[in-house]
Amino acid sequence: MNKHNHFSPLWLALSAVVGIFIGTFYANHFGGQRLNIINSGTNKLNNLLHIVDDQYVDSVNVADLVEKAMPQLLSELDPHSVYISAKDKQMAEDDLRGSFSGVGIEFVIRKDTLRVQNVIKNGPSERAGVLAGDKIVEIDDSAFVGKEVTNEEAMHRLKGPKDTKVKLGIVRRGQKELYYVTVTRGEIPMKSVNAVYMLDETTGYIRIKNFGENTYPELLIALAQLSQSDFSNLVIDLRGNTGGYLGSAVQIANEFLPKNRLIVYTEGRRSQRQEYRSDGRGSYLDIPLVILIDEGSASASEILAGAIQDNDRGTIIGRRSFGKGLVQQPIEFNDGSMMRLTIARYYSPSGRCIQKPYTSGQDKDYEEDLMMRYQHGEFFSQDSIKHTGPEYHTVGGRVVYGGGGITPDIFVGEDTASYTSYYKEATMSGLILQFCYDYTDDHREELSKYTDIHSLEKYLKRQNIVERFVTYADRQGLKRRNLLIQRSYKLLEHFLVSRIIYNMLDEQSWIEYLNADDPAILRTLQLFNEK
Repeated sequence: MNKHNHFSPLWLALSAVVGIFIGTFYANHFGGQRLNIINSGTNKLNNLLHIVDDQYVDSVNVADLVEKAMPQLLSELDPHSVYISAKDKQMAEDDLRGSFSGVGIEFVIRKDTLRVQNVIKNGPSERAGVLAGDKIVEIDDSAFVGKEVTNEEAMHRLKGPKDTKVKLGIVRRGQKELYYVTVTRGEIPMKSVNAVYMLDETTGYIRIKNFGENTYPELLIALAQLSQSDFSNLVIDLRGNTGGYLGSAVQIANEFLPKNRLIVYTEGRRSQRQEYRSDGRGSYLDIPLVILIDEGSASASEILAGAIQDNDRGTIIGRRSFGKGLVQQPIEFNDGSMMRLTIARYYSPSGRCIQKPYTSGQDKDYEEDLMMRYQHGEFFSQDSIKHTGPEYHTVGGRVVYGGGGITPDIFVGEDTASYTSYYKEATMSGLILQFCYDYTDDHREELSKYTDIHSLEKYLKRQNIVERFVTYADRQGLKRRNLLIQRSYKLLEHFLVSRIIYNMLDEQSWIEYLNADDPAILRTLQLFNEK
């Protein structure tokens, strides 16, 4: 009996995964001598799985154990090799596709209820009469309230094939009876470029939130739109952009680089060096260019920023980027699940790998890297940046560093004077987002009178919005601390107003408001004015 105690469920699952995954994967994809080599090392694990399935004291759901253990197995390799179940695969792919089929709403979950935050213009829900502020409590005549209301379950019920119908039961402010609408699902565009406008008379601004299938054509449309305003300088904002398709980043870099410039190359143990170079056919080879990055810029964002920096083609402004320089290959399984397996590293033109250090199986330390940066002051001071890699040189001979993200040419830190522990807790706890949704919902009729950024901002600042939040937060457990609140007053007001603008107008209006006094934007404009 004691011998059986050594076979914990996790070990059994890992054994099962190793045996099934390695044997099946290599049998299907490689075969021959390589399969024999691998099988010779996994027979013991396969035998263990069969013995447990046959003789273990209780019945064992081997498939379930395998499903649970797959993510843990891959996490032992590196932080970015991941397993995606069949259930989650569609959602993961939708993030990078140009569109998906659904009802066309943005929602939040408050008090176990799905609430419509925004309705996508000209989308299926708008055509059916769904309004921002509606509470969806039934889906297809089944109650949808309580603990079962999760983001994943809501997505599962609302998405579906194009032209299929879904019946929604809605609670609407001012109406006592449940209101029913039938929405015919349609294609919902997933925009990568979420803001395009002129910062001043000469400077165009484009914000890219990820790199998907349609990012490059979206960028070309954005550039054409700016051309109508005769822009002569360009800012591409990649802050918070976690990446996506390498190909999209390469296409965009190609628009700005002279012929035969190296953009990026990849290389791995089983992957030969593959180079991506510019063809010189870009339409914007000479325009003054700034790329904005921060600690949330990763992967394809770093490819683009690194290509521009290493080729001395533009100026990188902001804070050190995330540091993801590993290339994943998607590999599907027969049951519809998939994994993204790291097969190579990517290198910027100067030869630096952007990947920050990691220890296999130590995901927690890797995930807490940004918090560590914050704690030792890197968000506020350029002198606090710690480089782990050697020096490299750009085309023009400037020194750049690898081993942990792209370090900007011009550092712009966060506001240290106004940043307090109260503000930090208010933002990180989610209380500001909760308050802004509730405030918007309670005052939607009055707020709807203001249809542009400036008028809505002026109205909100007359409403003593910070004091309203502080009172709300105090009831939620965030104690009032008057001195800290006074120090962070402008930051709090700015955040509160921005979120209500987002709720009432749209994403571009939100970005325009944030950019109006953003330090990185102001430094960019100063740079262009200095020529």
